Amino acid sequence: MASNGKQKEKKQQKAGSGARFEKKEEKLSTKERFEALRYIPPFLKMIWAASPSMAIANLLLRLVRAGLPLALLYVGKLIIDEVVRLVNLGGVESSELQTIWTLIAIELGLAVLSDVLGRAVTLLDALLGDKFTNDISVKLIQHAATLDLIHFEDAEFYDKLERARQQTYSRHALMSMVFKQLQDVVTITFLAAGLIVMAPWLILLLAVALIPAFLGEAHFNARSYSLIRNWTEERRELDYLRYVGASDVTAKEVKIFGLSRFLSNRYGELADEYYLANRNLSIKRASWGGALAIVGSLGYYIAYVIIVWRTVQGQFSIGDLTFLAGSFSRLRGLLEAFLTGFTRIAERALYLKDLFDFFDIQARILPTSNSLPVPSPIKEGFRFENVGFRYPGSEQWALRNLSFTLNTNEIIALVGENGAGKTTLVKLLARLYDPDEGIIYLDGKDLKLYDIEGLRNKVGVIFQDYVRYALSASDNIAVGRIAERDDRERIVESADLSLARPVIERLPDQFEQVLGKRFSNGTELSGGQWQKVALGRAYMRNAELLILDEPTAALDARAEYEVFQRFVDLTRGKMAVLISHRFSTVRMAHRILVLENGVLIEEGSHEALLELNGRYAELFMLQAEGYR
Repeated sequence: MASNGKQKEKKQQKAGSGARFEKKEEKLSTKERFEALRYIPPFLKMIWAASPSMAIANLLLRLVRAGLPLALLYVGKLIIDEVVRLVNLGGVESSELQTIWTLIAIELGLAVLSDVLGRAVTLLDALLGDKFTNDISVKLIQHAATLDLIHFEDAEFYDKLERARQQTYSRHALMSMVFKQLQDVVTITFLAAGLIVMAPWLILLLAVALIPAFLGEAHFNARSYSLIRNWTEERRELDYLRYVGASDVTAKEVKIFGLSRFLSNRYGELADEYYLANRNLSIKRASWGGALAIVGSLGYYIAYVIIVWRTVQGQFSIGDLTFLAGSFSRLRGLLEAFLTGFTRIAERALYLKDLFDFFDIQARILPTSNSLPVPSPIKEGFRFENVGFRYPGSEQWALRNLSFTLNTNEIIALVGENGAGKTTLVKLLARLYDPDEGIIYLDGKDLKLYDIEGLRNKVGVIFQDYVRYALSASDNIAVGRIAERDDRERIVESADLSLARPVIERLPDQFEQVLGKRFSNGTELSGGQWQKVALGRAYMRNAELLILDEPTAALDARAEYEVFQRFVDLTRGKMAVLISHRFSTVRMAHRILVLENGVLIEEGSHEALLELNGRYAELFMLQAEGYR
C-alpha cells in the first residue's frame, strides 16, 4: 500500500509538472512573429555603428561570393559540353584540348576565390561580431546605470534584464544569419534567372515543395521562443541554485547546514521539469520536420526525372542536364536554407525584442532641462514635509507623514526595528527614490528641482550590504570617488582614516592586491577588514552629506570606538545620518529619530529620549540588559 501511495504521489507530481508547462506556454500569433522583424533594421543600424568599415567590407565580399555558384555551374556545363563534343569527334589533337584546359583553369580559379572569400567573410563576421558584442554590452551597462533603483527591486525587471544580457552574447550569430540571408538572396536571384531562361516551370515546382517545410519551421521556432521566454524566471532560479550550491560565498553554510542535498534536489526537480517541456517540443519538431523534409526531397526528384527525360529526348544537352540538375539542387538547398533562415531570423528577432524592450525602459527620476545647480556649500540642509513612500505593487506604506529636518553641521541617527523604513529614508535623501507624498526640501527648494548628478556627488553612502568588489584594494576605496582613482595620496589617506591602511599594507601586493577569491591572485578579507575598506569609500567621497547604514556592524568594540572618533572629526561642518542598532554609536548623534512601521514616533537627543521613557528607552534598556 505504501508503495502504491508513493507511485500515486509521483504521478501527481509529474502531472503537476505538465500542467505547469501547459499553463506557462503562451503561443505567439503569426502576426506577433512577423512583427518582430521590425527590430532587424535598428539591429543592423547598431551593427553599422559598431564598425562601418567592417560592415561594408563584409557585404561587398558576400556580394562577390554570391555570384560564384552560378559561375561555377555554368563553367561546369561548358566543360561537359566540350568533353561530349570532343568524344563525338573521335580522335582529338592536343591543340583541341586547349578550350577544356582553359575552362578547368577558370573553374579552379573560381573555386579558390570562393574559398578565400569564404574565409575572409568568416573572419570579418567574427571580428564584427566581437565588436558588436562589446558595444552592446557597454550600452547595456550604461543604460542600466540610468535606471532607477526601484527598477532593480522588481522581479519582472530582472527577467527583462536577464533576457537582455543573454542577447549581448548571442546576437552576433543573428548578425551572421542576416548577412548570409542577403548573400543567399543574390545567389538565389542568379540561379533562378538561369533556370527561368532554360526551364521556368522548375521554379513553380520548387515553391510547392518548400512551402510546407517553411511553415512548419516557422511554427516550431515560435513555440521554442515561447518556451524559453516563459521560463525566464525559472532559468534564473536554476542559475541562482548553481551559484548557491557551488560558491565561495555560500560554501561555509552549505557545509555546516548540510544544504547540498536540498539544493541539488531542488535544482534537479526544476531542471527536469524544464527538460520535459523542452523534450516534448523537440520531439514534435523533429517528427514534423522529418515529414516535411520528405516532401521537399520528392519535389527535387520529380524535377530531376523530368530533366533527365527531356535530355534523353534531345531537348537538353548533357551539359544542360548537369547545369539544370545542379542549379535546381543548389537552388532548392539555398531556398530551403533561406526560408529556414528567415523563420530563425524571425524567431531571433523575437529575442531582439527583449533587448530593445530593455533599452525602452526609462527612468522615472530624470533631470530636467532647467535643473538647478546644487548649493555649494549647502547652507540650510534638508527638510522632510509630510513625506510618504510605498514600493510599486505594495499597498503598505514604507514611510508615511514623515516630517523632520537635517541641518548642516548635524549628525542624526535613525533607530527602529528591521523594516521600520530607515534605509528607505536615506534612499529618499540621496534621491534614489522620489516620495509618493509630500516634499523633500534642500535649502528651501524642492529636491526634484536640483541636478541629480550634482546632488549625488554631494552624498556619500555606505550601505550595510556594501559591495565587495573583486578589484584591487586601491580601487575598492577609489569607487567612493572614481574620478580620483589615480590620486594615490587621497586613497591612502582615506584608508588611514577608516583604519583600513594597516590591513592593506599587510597584503602581499598592498594597495595593488586584488581582493576576494573570484580571481586566482585574489586575497580574501575578514568581515571586519572588508568593512574598514568600505568605510574608506566614505572618506574618499568627501561629501557634504554622509550616510552610514550599520557602518560598524562587523567591527569589534575597540575598532568601532576608533572609527567613530575619526568619524566625528570627519563630519565637522557637514551633515551625517547614522543607521545603527548599537546604542553606543547612536548616542553620539545630535538628534535621534525613532521609526516604527514607517512612522516617526519619537525625536530628540539620547538623554531626552531616555527621559521620555518611550520606545527608544525600551530598546535601549533591552540592549543594556544584555551587557549586565
